[in-house]
Amino acid sequence: MKKYLLIMLLFSSMAFAQKLDGKKVFETYCWGCHHQTAMAFGPPFNEIAKKRNKSEIMAYIISPKSMYKKFAYKRSVMTQLNLSNDELDAIADYVLAQKGK
Repeated sequence: MKKYLLIMLLFSSMAFAQKLDGKKVFETYCWGCHHQTAMAFGPPFNEIAKKRNKSEIMAYIISPKSMYKKFAYKRSVMTQLNLSNDELDAIADYVLAQKGK
């Protein structure tokens, strides 16, 4: 009985786990410098989505100072953000969803 209860509890917690809202995370951390189509302090995120894959987007967010030369940028003024893996994943998915918009 205890085993059954434990399995049900585990299943219900997984069923109710929610993925982070990429738009909300993006607006919290990125919106001040990146907009959908207009150049702000950083490039528009629809442009980023056209040029980068998910791992590249996440790598740049994790370490902009070490990645800017790899991406052929002249400099990087992007702030070092300390985000969780879930937040990075949500932002990258949100940016990539803007591809072609």
